[in-house]
Amino acid sequence: MEKIKNIGLITSILMLSFLSKIQSQNSLSIQQCYELATKNYPLVKQLELIEKTKEYSIDNASKGYLPQINFAGQATYQSEVTKIPFALPNTTIKDLSKDQYKIYGEINQSLTDAYVIKQQKELIKTNTSSETEKINVELYKLKERINQLFFGILLIDDQIKQTELLKKDIESGIKKIEAAIANGIALKSNLDLLSAELLKATQRNTELNYNRKGFTDMLSVFINQSLNETTSFSHPSIQAITNNINRPELKLFEAQKNTIAIQNKLILAKNLPRLSLFFQGGYGRPTLNFLSNDFGTYYIGGARFNWNISGFYTYSKEKKIVGINQNMLDIQKDVFLFNTNLTLKQQNSEISKLTDLIKTDNQIIKLRENVKITANNQLENGTITTIDYLNYVNAENQAKQNLILHTTQLLLAQYNYQTTSGI
Repeated sequence: MEKIKNIGLITSILMLSFLSKIQSQNSLSIQQCYELATKNYPLVKQLELIEKTKEYSIDNASKGYLPQINFAGQATYQSEVTKIPFALPNTTIKDLSKDQYKIYGEINQSLTDAYVIKQQKELIKTNTSSETEKINVELYKLKERINQLFFGILLIDDQIKQTELLKKDIESGIKKIEAAIANGIALKSNLDLLSAELLKATQRNTELNYNRKGFTDMLSVFINQSLNETTSFSHPSIQAITNNINRPELKLFEAQKNTIAIQNKLILAKNLPRLSLFFQGGYGRPTLNFLSNDFGTYYIGGARFNWNISGFYTYSKEKKIVGINQNMLDIQKDVFLFNTNLTLKQQNSEISKLTDLIKTDNQIIKLRENVKITANNQLENGTITTIDYLNYVNAENQAKQNLILHTTQLLLAQYNYQTTSGI
């Protein structure tokens, strides 16, 4: 018999563990909602496209190290050709043809573009980083919408539970009134009054359940998960308050700042002298021997030096424009930090207010509970009216509803503060 009891105890523990595991799996946390919403939001697909664009652009920029190959050709007719202005004894020199033909290919290998190409690749990376951070900024805004939906559902769930407790108090009063009616010490109108109040509480729960469905339907679209009335949502823990700001907008400002720095370097790079090696080979008439009137092949190789100093006409103004853009970016960052800090102060004030209200709510509930317990006994003894009893029950219910509202509002305020600060 003892073994049977032990087996039964072990089975019960395993069953409770299994049910707890299932409940845990079916419970949805706010962090899971953040992750699922970000993963499901259509804008996230752009991140992969941005990364692919960066890879292709950097690969194209790297091709600048390779020799540049060019093919060209031309056919011309000219009014005059080169002639020898004197005659040579016993030698006849034919005049060159006025129609001339040339087809050639040329290979150029730059020796000085490595710095420019390096900066171009860095510019591609910083531009990609900026585009990525822009997407992250938009995705981060999802948190605010998830907060509203998630905590809205938690508030409704707690309100439904409290309304069920209210119904139990009313049902307790109904039983006492029914007993009093049976004993001839109470009127049926008192029972009707309590029954109507019970229906009103049931109606309130029906309204709350429909509101919950509306919230879960919207949340379901955001996270791309099937949610229904059986889906439970875990209450998140209270969040610590910090003054640090770590929003994705700051990373965006930093990426844009890096882009401006690279642009500044490119202004100088495009005005540097160019040195390259080249090789040209072709076929035509005349060849490099301008006295020959025959078709033939030729080649020429060497080094080229090129320096277009006209870029310095605008060099100083371009540098000033870059400096202005940097100053504008700094101002935008300062404005963002100013507004964010202002919002954090407002939210911190809201958190302090709700914390104080919750302390008072608990005190009020304790007093209302004592009054209701006394009223319950008085109703049973017939020393108070049904209306008085309902007033005491509703007063306690309202106090508890206020605590539920303030508690959820506090959690929402804390998570909004966390979302605003980016922690």
